[in-house]
Amino acid sequence: MAGDVGLTALLVAAARAIEATRPDSLAQDQFAQHFVRAAGVDWPVSYSSTVDSSPLWSRLGRYFGLRTRLLDDFIPGSAQTVLLGAGLDTRAFRLPWPPDSHVFELDRGPVLDFKHQVLSDIGAAPLVKRTPVDTDLRGNWSAALLDAGFCPGLPTTWIAEGLLLYLSSAAETSLMRTINTLSEPGSRLFYEIKLAVESPAVRASPLYSTTLAETGIDLLALFSENPRPDSVSLLSALGWDVSVHTCFDYTARYGAGPVPVDADPLAGNRWVIASTDPSPA
Repeated sequence: MAGDVGLTALLVAAARAIEATRPDSLAQDQFAQHFVRAAGVDWPVSYSSTVDSSPLWSRLGRYFGLRTRLLDDFIPGSAQTVLLGAGLDTRAFRLPWPPDSHVFELDRGPVLDFKHQVLSDIGAAPLVKRTPVDTDLRGNWSAALLDAGFCPGLPTTWIAEGLLLYLSSAAETSLMRTINTLSEPGSRLFYEIKLAVESPAVRASPLYSTTLAETGIDLLALFSENPRPDSVSLLSALGWDVSVHTCFDYTARYGAGPVPVDADPLAGNRWVIASTDPSPA
């Protein structure tokens, strides 16, 4: 059984495992399949015709694969990388990192413990200095990060991959302000948002109903129904250079990934990339 491991983290791991075996694979996460198998859930971990017949694995799974590829290309480079809501992310174990880099993985203890056990069982070793941080991102997580060795004086890459969809508006705004406070010039940020509460037609999408039927995850119940804050404007006002993208922009860039459909749950998602001026004013 999945136990204390977040089912949404397992869902993304399964998508990454499938992505690695696609004929037109966008990302290679050789560890993802081990999490799914260790959790004991009956989900696919490789590409097949059955996978392509499921709105979940063929569409949402492909979305996660595309997002994985984007961030695999985006992340390495800074002296520090902070994964906010790290889940079952294995980039510290599989990407090339510059010398003296430091990766901090923030999440709940049970998820981090499960990841550690699975990776230890298969003999995986990190390729970079890696520090897991057990904390609740709805609270004062910055104190835990600083206690873990984070250096506020260094440029940092911040990643909130899929996190903000599940946070309240107040928690999102607090997270952005904390990131800004801890960021030196030359820092970068990726986060994912939904533009608004979805229409009844979108909420009735087979992507959501299939996800619930095949995994037991009710995504609609997890998403916050409150109006979303304008974090793009907030960061811009704080001096960040911000660009906003759809996943379809990256489908075009990489030549594979989801394309728009009617009443599309993916159409309201935005991938936001922000950076601070590397030269102080």
